[in-house]
Amino acid sequence: MKSMSLPEGFAIRLASTADLETLVAHRRAMFFDMGYKDDGALDSMSAKFRVWLREHMDSGEYHAWLILGPDGSVMAGAGLWLMDWPPHMVGKGQRRGNILNVYTSENYRRRGLARELMEAVLRWCRENGVDTVILHASPDGKSLYESMGFTGTNEMRIQL
Repeated sequence: MKSMSLPEGFAIRLASTADLETLVAHRRAMFFDMGYKDDGALDSMSAKFRVWLREHMDSGEYHAWLILGPDGSVMAGAGLWLMDWPPHMVGKGQRRGNILNVYTSENYRRRGLARELMEAVLRWCRENGVDTVILHASPDGKSLYESMGFTGTNEMRIQL
């Protein structure tokens, strides 16, 4: 897929299970960049995520997009988890999209790659009847998501 918004020589494509290690590495790097520096915890999370990711990609419940640089190497990625969702007052779909693992390699940030990934994910959602999409924003990503129309919700959390 070629995009008019990407820098010259860059391209976006759907990921496959052949990209599993790249997707796991992006998730690990994303958490590291957000301040999670415990290598043991990151390694454990990565090992568990690898299994989860394979299962969810194989079942069609997880899709991912990658941006390739001019040399063909992966510069950025984002994922979409299609969550089964009960009938609700917000949205009419039976699935809710959960965008996660939005990551751009440090040397390629601030070039519009994350925005391009987000637009690709949202376009896919529109085309496939997913009318409600959620995400959890890192401090660095919050302004991008707000500029695209995402708003805060009433979600709360407890760690047990």
